[in-house]
Amino acid sequence: MGSVQRCSTTICNKILRRIIRVSISEVRVLCALLPWGWVLGSELTFELPDNAKQCFYEDIIIGTKCTLEFQVVTGGHYDVDCRLEDPEGNTLYKEMKKQYDSFTFTASKNGTYKFCFSNEFSTFTHKTVYFDFQVGDDPPLFPNENRVTALTQMESACVSIHEALKSVIDYQTHFRLREAQGRSRAEDLNTRVAFWSIGEAIILLVVSISQVVLLRSFFSDRKTTTTRVGS
Repeated sequence: MGSVQRCSTTICNKILRRIIRVSISEVRVLCALLPWGWVLGSELTFELPDNAKQCFYEDIIIGTKCTLEFQVVTGGHYDVDCRLEDPEGNTLYKEMKKQYDSFTFTASKNGTYKFCFSNEFSTFTHKTVYFDFQVGDDPPLFPNENRVTALTQMESACVSIHEALKSVIDYQTHFRLREAQGRSRAEDLNTRVAFWSIGEAIILLVVSISQVVLLRSFFSDRKTTTTRVGS
C-alpha cells in the first residue's frame, strides 16, 4: 500500500513539473511576441461641449505614414470642425461641419502634430466624437515575414487569421458606432414624440373645456331686468 502511494506521488510530481515547464515555455513565447505586436496609435470617444474646442497631440517621426479617422456619434446635426497641423503650425487638413471623414498623410517633419475638434459653432448642443489616429504601418506578425523564402503553412495561416481579425475589429468598431448613433437618434425621436403627445393632450383638454363652456353659455337662462319709469 505504501509503495502504491509513493508511486502515485512520484507520478504527480512528474506531471506538475511538466505543467510548470510548459507554462514557462508559453510565457517565453508570449514575451518574445509582445514587442512585435506593438502598434502606435490613439483611439478615443469623448464628449465635446457646446462652444468648446478639444485638441490632441502626437509625436511623429519623419516619413511615418499616419491616418486620422473621426465620426460624430451623437449631438445636434452630427457635425464637427476638424483641423490637423504639423509641428510648425502649418495646416495639413481642415474641414468644417463634417459628420465623418478619414485623412491619410506622411509626416514631413519630426515633432509634435496637433489635431483639434471644434464645436464652437454650436450654442447649446454638445457632441460625442470618436476618432482613431494610427501612426505607422502595422509591424509584421513574424520577425522574418518579409524574408525571401516562403512562409510555412502555419505561419501563412497565422498571417491570414491576423488579417481577418483586424477586419473583424474594424467592422465591430464601425457597427458599434452605427448602433450608438442609431440609438441616439431613436432616443431623440422618442423624446420629441413624448413632448408632442403631451402638447396634443393639453390642447385637446383646453379645447374640450372651451367647448363645454361655450355650449353652456348658449343654453343658460339669461335674467332680464325691467325698470319702471315713473311719470
